[in-house]
Amino acid sequence: MYGFTIVENLQKIDEDIKRHELKYHKKRVMVSKEFTFDAAHHLHCYEGKCKNLHGHTYRVVFGISGFTDDIGIVMDFGDIKEIWKEQIEVHLDHRYLNDTLPNMNTTAENMVVWIYEKMEKALSTHPQDCRVEFVKLYETPTSYAEARREWMTHE
Repeated sequence: MYGFTIVENLQKIDEDIKRHELKYHKKRVMVSKEFTFDAAHHLHCYEGKCKNLHGHTYRVVFGISGFTDDIGIVMDFGDIKEIWKEQIEVHLDHRYLNDTLPNMNTTAENMVVWIYEKMEKALSTHPQDCRVEFVKLYETPTSYAEARREWMTHE
């Protein structure tokens, strides 16, 4: 039904597609971006292996929602990466988390809320009225903690 084709003529703005057509809808849409970081930590008041200094390769997944701009973008993935690199990852990657995070037990449950709050603060100035819908923090490939917007607004 859909065979192989070679594009010979690239679509041209204002000729083949009009600027007002770039924004297809007025719905809220969620975009997602993932990152990894390596860090060491240990837990206080915990009887188990995690009371000892150890490390993880963490994986963070952000879900960010907003309304599209005039060209159909909620938030550029590069902007999410910039926030991550400049405002969040610097506190986490190749760090001893017990030193670099605020005073807390460095559990995945505590850390995911801190990460959520950092991204939420960074988005407060974004022109597209974007908001954090969720953050997942994977401590291992099969174990994660999650913070969701609806949980963060209800104590």
